[in-house]
Amino acid sequence: MITNLRRQGPGRFLIFFAAVTLATGARPETGAEAPDVRLDTTVLAVQKVLHSVVNIATSRVVEEGDFYDPIFNKFYGPTWYHEELNSIGSGVIIDPHGYVLTNVHVLRHAWHVEVKLWDGRVYDAEPMFLADTNSDLAVLKLRCKPGERFQAIHLADDDPLLGETVLALGDPFGLGESVSRGILSSESRRPPQPGEPLNIANWLQTDAAINPGNSGGPLVDLRGQMIGVNVAVYPEGSGIGFAIPVKEVSSTLSQMFTPELTGSLWFGARVSPGTSPLKISNVQTNSPAWTAGLRPSQQILRINGQTPGSLVEFNQSLVASPHHRAVLTVLQDEERRTLNATLIPFAQLIRDKTGLSLGDATNGAALPTDLFSGKGMAVKQVDPDSPAARAGLQAGMVLTSVDGVAANRLLDVGEALTGHNAGDVVPVTVVVTRRLGENFLNYQSSTVTLQLR
Repeated sequence: MITNLRRQGPGRFLIFFAAVTLATGARPETGAEAPDVRLDTTVLAVQKVLHSVVNIATSRVVEEGDFYDPIFNKFYGPTWYHEELNSIGSGVIIDPHGYVLTNVHVLRHAWHVEVKLWDGRVYDAEPMFLADTNSDLAVLKLRCKPGERFQAIHLADDDPLLGETVLALGDPFGLGESVSRGILSSESRRPPQPGEPLNIANWLQTDAAINPGNSGGPLVDLRGQMIGVNVAVYPEGSGIGFAIPVKEVSSTLSQMFTPELTGSLWFGARVSPGTSPLKISNVQTNSPAWTAGLRPSQQILRINGQTPGSLVEFNQSLVASPHHRAVLTVLQDEERRTLNATLIPFAQLIRDKTGLSLGDATNGAALPTDLFSGKGMAVKQVDPDSPAARAGLQAGMVLTSVDGVAANRLLDVGEALTGHNAGDVVPVTVVVTRRLGENFLNYQSSTVTLQLR
């Protein structure tokens, strides 16, 4: 019968098929259920990043006073304090181990920081764990249980598009989680200058609503990737908000999470966050990283036998390398290479180049802040026949600058010396303390030159 219907043409076959369907009660397959039309790209992007956005509350201790306080304070010291809420802002989780990115101005003067997650969990955090005042970016570390993990946001690794849809997330006015939508109105107008604080000329501009409390929250694209960190709103106009570009965020994070800053170890390479695998972005010539064979654009596959899941993990593995020796597997031009890098402690570097052994300036060696900026580094020991000894430096002096850089930490002194080779002449400033009689001290500042070895 079907053969006969085919001979009579497709139209009569369709009529027969419809008749059979109605007679048997069968229905044609409709496939999967239609998707929810509400789940557009905006909603999907918000769902992707919302669990990475946090609320930040900071407080500080404030001394109260009244008419009688000066009298009591003279004999007993200040006695009246209260805890005062300082600010409420936003932040974003950038690493599963509990590292949160926010603005420096959100944390300024804070002595206690609480971070509230999307699900209501509240954690104490270490205030100003790492900070860069020039970029107005700071990193907090949640005080969480060992092994506890959090959802981190993904950093965009390409340039934002002028006019593309962007979303600003945060906690404006302390009202709770909030999302606003707009477009990218203007890209970063000019690159930041070294040592110069970022300002409007360096920021992204958007008409997505950014209000007090949004500071530190992410500005994301429709892929759910962070393209900036909300930082300010233009007070003299509506629809003008600003965010720190993700390129500046990445650059700052690559400088924060280094063995130099977190372990006082000279490595000499910078790694870009947010890429998988991680990628080398910069290598200092003649550094341990350079000597090992690390070069820009290499991808890091393994360190000490483990695959680093993030910039933080990579940095932690570097610092924890046995005897400061790290084994790295990198990919370059589709070729895998195994490299061995030996990190150098800054204390050793300084002693090798100058003959100085330095330590924190104790109370006995501390300098009066009204005379000298910074606390300096105490000279603990001077090796015989070293550049420092030949220049007349002695134990008990306080080193205040090296090559024009304030010497407040081993990091400062070490980084000031890493750019110099043996034989280079470097100016250093020291302060000598002399006792005049029983109750008076005399401070004399002197600048000498060291020929490095």
